[in-house]
Amino acid sequence: MGKLTATKIRALTEPGRYSDGDGLFLELNGKDSGRWLLRVQAEGRRRDIGLGSLKAVSLADAREAALLTRKKIAQGIDPVAEKKQERQEIPTFRRAAEMVHEEHEKAWKNGKHQNQWIVTLKTYAFPKMGDRLVSEIEGPLIRDVLAPIWLAKPETARRVRQRIGTVLDWSYARGFRATEAPMRSLSKGLPRQPKKDNHFAALPYASVPDFIEKLGARESVGRVALEALILTAARSGEIRGATWSELDLGAALWTIPAERMKMGRVHVVPLSPQAVAVFERAKKFKAGASDLVFPGQTVKKPLSDMTLLKILRDMNLAVTVHGFRSAFRDWVAERTNYSGEIAEAALAHTVANKVEAAYRRTDFLEKRRLLMRDWAGFCTKTQCAEQIDAEAGERSAGLGSPNRRGT
Repeated sequence: MGKLTATKIRALTEPGRYSDGDGLFLELNGKDSGRWLLRVQAEGRRRDIGLGSLKAVSLADAREAALLTRKKIAQGIDPVAEKKQERQEIPTFRRAAEMVHEEHEKAWKNGKHQNQWIVTLKTYAFPKMGDRLVSEIEGPLIRDVLAPIWLAKPETARRVRQRIGTVLDWSYARGFRATEAPMRSLSKGLPRQPKKDNHFAALPYASVPDFIEKLGARESVGRVALEALILTAARSGEIRGATWSELDLGAALWTIPAERMKMGRVHVVPLSPQAVAVFERAKKFKAGASDLVFPGQTVKKPLSDMTLLKILRDMNLAVTVHGFRSAFRDWVAERTNYSGEIAEAALAHTVANKVEAAYRRTDFLEKRRLLMRDWAGFCTKTQCAEQIDAEAGERSAGLGSPNRRGT
C-alpha cells in the first residue's frame, strides 16, 4: 500500500513533494492543485515522468499509470518518447482548423466566406486554444473563448462556436478525438443572447423608385452595378462577378453558372428592357483584359463587396445591399398577384418542401420575364406602351390589372 490516501491529499495545503512510494510523487502547488510524477532510473540516469494533473488523475489512476510506465521501461520502451510521438500525431487546434479550411474552401462559393471562416478563428479562438491538442479541448475551454464576445458580438460569437464545433467534429471523424464537439452543453454555461431580427435592413419598396432616380444622378461603375442588382433582384456576389459571356442582351437573358450560385444550380435571369439598358451603359466600363461587367480597381478582379454598401452609406441610408431583394419580395407580395413560387424562383431560392422540389420541372422563365418587367417598370416609374394600353383598357372596363394590386 502507498503512503498517500485520498483523505490525506484533500487535507494537504503546503506546496511541496509528497511521496506515495516506489517512485510515485505528488508535486503540490497549493490546495487541490498539483501534478503526479514518477521517478525512474533508466539507461543509467534518473528521470521524472509526468502522469497528469491532480484534478484530472486520481490517486488510484496515478498508481495504475505508474505501474504501466515501469512495465514499459522494463520492456525497453521509452514512455516519454512514446507519448511525444502520440502528441505529434494529434494536431493542435490551429493545425486542425487550417486543415479543415484547406479541405472545404474550394466548395465554398463566396470568397469572402472563405477568408472570414479562418480569420474569425485566428482572432477569437487561436489565442486561447490554438496550441492545444484537439484531443484535449473540452467545453470549459470553448466557453472561455466565447464568453467575452457572447453578448458584445452575438453574431460573431455564434459563428465562432459553429466553426470550433466543425473543427472538433472533423477531428473526431479523423480519429484525433474520442468524442464529438461538446457544443450542446455550452448553452448552460453562457447567458441567453437577446433575440435578433433576422431580416436584412431593407429600403421600403415604395422608396425604391426615388432611390434609383437619385442613384442615376451620378454615373460610376458601382452605381450602375447597384442599379443592375436592384432591377434583377440578384445577390451582390452574382452582380459583382457577372461576365459579358454570361449575358445575351439580344435575348434579354443573363445565365449565371452553377459555380457562382449560392445553391449550386444554374440560374437564368430574364432581363427587362430597363435592365438591358443598364447593362448597355456598363459597356463604357469594359476593360480589354477582363470579361467582368463591373470590374474593380484591378480590372481582372470584381468590385469589392464594400463598394455597393459605401454608395448606400454616402447617400445616408442605413440599409443593406441584400435588403433590395427583400424590398422586391415585399413588392411582389403587396402589390402584385404573382404567386410566391414565381417570386422565390426569381430570387433563386430553393423549394423547402422536398416532395414539391422533386416534382417541379419548371423555372417559370416566361412568368418571371413578366414579373421582372413589372418590377423594373415600378422601380423606374416607366411602363412599356403595351402595358399602359392594357391597363388603360382594364380601367375603362372596370377591371384591375391581372398582375398588380395598385400603382
